[in-house]
Amino acid sequence: SLLFTGKSLSLICGALSWLRDFEQKKHQEEARLLETGTIPLSDGTEQPPSLSSSCKETPDTPRPAGEPDWVTQYVQKKEERDLVDRLKEEQVRRKKREERLQQIRHNAQLKYAARRTRREEMERLLRLSREMLAAGAEASHEKQLACGGERAGPRRVMRATEREGANVWRWCRFFFEIPCFSSEQIYYCSRTHSQLAQFVREVQRSPFGKDTRLVSLGSRQNLCINEDVKTLGSAQLINDRCMEMQRSKHGKKSKAEEEKPKRRRPEHRAACPFYSYEQLHLLRDQVLVGVKDIEQLVALGKEARACPYYGSRFAIPAAQLVVLPYQMLLHAATRRAAGIRLQGQVVLIDEAHNLVDTITGIHSAEVSGAQLCQAHSQLLQYMERYGKRLKAKNLMYIKQLLYLLEKFVTVLGGNIKQNPNTQSLSQTGTELKTINDFLFESQIDNINLFKVRRYCERSMISRKLFGFTERYGTVLAASREQPRLAGFQHFLQSLQPAVTRTPVTPVEEGEAGVPRLASPLMHIESFLAALTTANQDGRVILSRQGSLSQSSLKFLLLNPAVHFAQVVKECRAVVIAGGTMQPVSDFREQLLACAGVEAERVVEFSCGHVIPPDNILPLVVCSGPSSQQLEFTYQKRELPQMMDETGRILCNLCTVVPGGVVCFFPSYEYQRQVYAHWDKSGLLARLAVRKKIFQEPKRANQVEQVLMEYSRCIKCCGQAGGTVTGALLLSVVGGKMSEGINFSDNLGRCVVMVGMPYPNIKSPELQEKMAYLDQTLPRGPGQPPPGKALVENLCMKAVNQSIGRAIRHQKDFASIVLLDQRYARPSILGKLPAWIRDRVEVKATFGLAFAAMRKGPRDPQARLLIPVVSM
Repeated sequence: SLLFTGKSLSLICGALSWLRDFEQKKHQEEARLLETGTIPLSDGTEQPPSLSSSCKETPDTPRPAGEPDWVTQYVQKKEERDLVDRLKEEQVRRKKREERLQQIRHNAQLKYAARRTRREEMERLLRLSREMLAAGAEASHEKQLACGGERAGPRRVMRATEREGANVWRWCRFFFEIPCFSSEQIYYCSRTHSQLAQFVREVQRSPFGKDTRLVSLGSRQNLCINEDVKTLGSAQLINDRCMEMQRSKHGKKSKAEEEKPKRRRPEHRAACPFYSYEQLHLLRDQVLVGVKDIEQLVALGKEARACPYYGSRFAIPAAQLVVLPYQMLLHAATRRAAGIRLQGQVVLIDEAHNLVDTITGIHSAEVSGAQLCQAHSQLLQYMERYGKRLKAKNLMYIKQLLYLLEKFVTVLGGNIKQNPNTQSLSQTGTELKTINDFLFESQIDNINLFKVRRYCERSMISRKLFGFTERYGTVLAASREQPRLAGFQHFLQSLQPAVTRTPVTPVEEGEAGVPRLASPLMHIESFLAALTTANQDGRVILSRQGSLSQSSLKFLLLNPAVHFAQVVKECRAVVIAGGTMQPVSDFREQLLACAGVEAERVVEFSCGHVIPPDNILPLVVCSGPSSQQLEFTYQKRELPQMMDETGRILCNLCTVVPGGVVCFFPSYEYQRQVYAHWDKSGLLARLAVRKKIFQEPKRANQVEQVLMEYSRCIKCCGQAGGTVTGALLLSVVGGKMSEGINFSDNLGRCVVMVGMPYPNIKSPELQEKMAYLDQTLPRGPGQPPPGKALVENLCMKAVNQSIGRAIRHQKDFASIVLLDQRYARPSILGKLPAWIRDRVEVKATFGLAFAAMRKGPRDPQARLLIPVVSM
């Protein structure tokens, strides 16, 4: 569905208008400089932005003291001439680029017109054939004409396609070597690919859709068109196979390799047919012609038989607007790999309500005991096989890696030489340490982790190890005992009846339905990189479970500003936008202030909703129909009387609310408990009289089906009439339905929030985060501690995101019911969005709330509310 509230369209029009004006100003300044051939001296006026981006050193650069005037004048004139020459070259390249794009657009229109003409010609021939058959012509003549009609169409299609395609590719082949770069760019990022596709569709609808050079970036998992690679499933495996196929461009096996015995898994050494330098540059030109989303880019890549993943990256330098997901922008290594340069550019971060959590999640890392043991076993076999071929320095780093893996297992309480699945730990529980304390306890403080990390990056040891284990098979240290037990297992199996006898076979990596796991050393590299963070910016969590394989080491990033500071420092401007950004104190304090951004540089802009005041009715309900106080704390929310009261409230609301009602619970477990209790007490049957009940699925692949059935039920009930007036959807805060889903119009006439979704205060990660903020951030007068404010902010961000699913356009109307008396606190009400906070009504009793629900909100034209039916 499209965004109708105007946020995306405002971002598009504002950013692209600035870019257009900036480029026009730059071109005018360049034309003036080329006309005069001189650069104005510094006389107190501000230098045009085009000069700073066009030349590295201007005539205003300070000269050494005592330098003669004639030397200064000569250097200045030389710089002027060099700048003019560079401007002329840029002007020629820009002109050729524009001519090339215009020609590509023209050829594309000719190609589509030719397809339409061929289709019309084919229909005309078939129509003529039918007319001749109907006229009763001779059989031989009819047969000949029919055959001619069948042959003429495809032949003409082939000849026309080849001719037009050859013209397009020949013309592009002549020009694709010419470099074209745009010095000013806008980078737009959001959380998911669906949100990015929605933004691209808004660009297509905007006035800038025809003239904007837009590039959509994505992962290999979304853009790969090689079916053999896509079937691998795992994103890491797809990346590894892609890199391996690039290294095998020439793809011919040596005679020695051909004579090798076949392994358990075939070796994939063929080069990718879609990775061709010429095809990729041709695809690059096609990408820049018009605005395309991910799906259109994939279809274009299949048509051109060129990789959309690399074709889109080749188009980045010439693009004006680059659309990409969060991870690609906020992770420095991924940013460099994609060829993204933020120096002097504009970055738009949309749907930024979870920006802090996203940065924290990207730069946190976790490794299990099973991964540590497996990586140690694989690396040890690799060293034993190739140790004599390795240089002494490389061998030293591999031994250091083995030592690190062994010490990591030891600090968890295990033994690297035993099977992690059978090792039971004497000490269980969760322990949290600073980075330095963890290094000292693990006895690895004498190893330079920066050098080890640099070795892993340069040598790509994890990729080599993955290829090694794929070729020769993965053997854990504990699996060496398997041959000894094989005979005994075979003997025990022979004693079983023939019906229950099952062969004991090792699990193959490529087993159907189970995606093969990537090399565990890749995850461990991320953990080693995280350990190089400053001691005060992160913590290490040691989670010791029943067995070593279930235990883990996790790095928790406490200060996301250290990574966001790189983006803020490089960019010209950063725009953090969202529809439900309240409360914004997290962004100011945890991101911008800690990143070194001065307070005067931060400009906050907030505007109200486009809907009229009568179209929304936010209510805080403090008690239920039986005067039960509503306070869904951990101690009270599982009481039977509290769950009964919630069911009675929904029964009453469903009698007056038409269409769809969406009810959000704090967690999946609590939703399951409430649903089971209602089913047992009969409240579920009473609800089903008015609304058909749906539950949010836990699996992501089932969400679309549930939404379709939910929408179909509301539509059918609205047309058919009867006692069932719509549907009730039971959802979870922070689940699949709380973000990215639009319950507009009849899909969401009422949103009910059961309780307050506070995070688990006993979580060691949250406790450490709270302690870090209490120590780092200052506490304002009359303000709660930063740690406590963090808990409230996390809760209210989740609430605001969930209740924002209902009002989606100007003519929409809905009720918002908050079931908990804690919502009436001023500190909580102040964290609601302004367009809700200014209209909220606190009702001490349910009777007052129910009376308000009977009056509105309502469609002023249709008056859709249903008369009250007592229950």
